[in-house]
Amino acid sequence: MNRRFLTHTFEPVFDENSEILILGTFPSVKSREINFYYGHPQNRFWTVLSKILKTDLPESTDEKKRFLLSNRIAVWDVIKSCEISNSADSSIKNVVANDFTEILTRAKIKTLYANGKTAERLYNKYVKEKTGRDIVALPSTSPANASFGVERLVNEWKIIGKDLEI
Repeated sequence: MNRRFLTHTFEPVFDENSEILILGTFPSVKSREINFYYGHPQNRFWTVLSKILKTDLPESTDEKKRFLLSNRIAVWDVIKSCEISNSADSSIKNVVANDFTEILTRAKIKTLYANGKTAERLYNKYVKEKTGRDIVALPSTSPANASFGVERLVNEWKIIGKDLEI
């Protein structure tokens, strides 16, 4: 396995009005290439959120940032740096977690959501003790989660719309 030590290179997306925080594990190869979240064309993250929020699908990085902020959604990853092989969450070793102090202090985060079980497990292992906050696991929007189609993901993720009172 060709595992390399990598550091997360882009900032979280949030502002003082953000009410929910969605956490992934660590950026995929495609996300690292474009320097933004959920960059793999088969990742259903943007499709699922746009369906729940009944908006057009954001295309550019700027549109995605505006989409998140206008809907009071913050996005980040649990991991600041780790050893990883390509985009495989199962290969992650030697984790250094992000520090959530600033985002949880500056924003009005009511609920934390994990985009997948691995994000939930890593949050609980490396971050929960420091934040004292629980996280709600949602099924991963990754193309690796082939057992969930878009409609099934939308059905599971619609709790976010309820949380945002949409």
